[in-house]
Amino acid sequence: IGTASRAAATAEAALQLPLLVLAPSSALAQAPLPPPPAWRSGAAVICLRTNSRRPTHARNPASARLFDKIDSKMGAYIAAKFEVDLVEARRIQKGYFHGHGTTLAGLMAEHDVDPHAFLDFVHDIEMDVLEENAPLAAAIARLPGRKIVFTNADTPYATRVLGRLGLGESFEAIHDIHAMDLLPKPQASAYAGLCAAFDIVPEQAIFFEDMARNLAPAKAIGMTTVWVDNGSEQGPDEDRSYIDFTCADVTAWLHEHMGEA
Repeated sequence: IGTASRAAATAEAALQLPLLVLAPSSALAQAPLPPPPAWRSGAAVICLRTNSRRPTHARNPASARLFDKIDSKMGAYIAAKFEVDLVEARRIQKGYFHGHGTTLAGLMAEHDVDPHAFLDFVHDIEMDVLEENAPLAAAIARLPGRKIVFTNADTPYATRVLGRLGLGESFEAIHDIHAMDLLPKPQASAYAGLCAAFDIVPEQAIFFEDMARNLAPAKAIGMTTVWVDNGSEQGPDEDRSYIDFTCADVTAWLHEHMGEA
């Protein structure tokens, strides 16, 4: 794979890391944003998912390969636990993903699976397909406010991904699945807990997320929402009324709407 292709793949892969970026109103006050009624520029929230459920997609080769690895691990875990073949394991996995928000949530709810053991197993993968994403790091660095990772994964995994992408020093904290008391996005409690933990005013936040359904609870509490439409697997709900903006590339969006340095 050529240098340009690898760089593009790395940029796309970075869009999968869930993170929260908070900035004061001055950060986006002069940005050329359309003015829908929901827009309030008090904070910027970006969710770049580390979620493991991702199909191979031409626009996202690096992230697709990374999440293929996790998909394989989840399939192996479920196949072993239920003594089924990999085809049936995938059917079970997708049923829990769509029905409970995450595969782990379904396994916990219906089979009392140990979340620590599951996460340790499925996140035990090589991350050699990921490379440093300097443009995204630069865009985030220009935001003067707080930056907090908000992820349905756990902290050790998120830390590894951040490190591979060159974002290890970009964030104040990681608000992970354990901080959510194992009730993941899109559970409303996950957003309430995040706001309480970091004193976030939802009406002063703009939230970026590549899983469209995870934007609905954010919109419900007053956040402005941006769907990062990068090919991620979506649920069956086609309602998009809770989406204020759509973009394909967070790095480009930030540079555009923050203006030139």
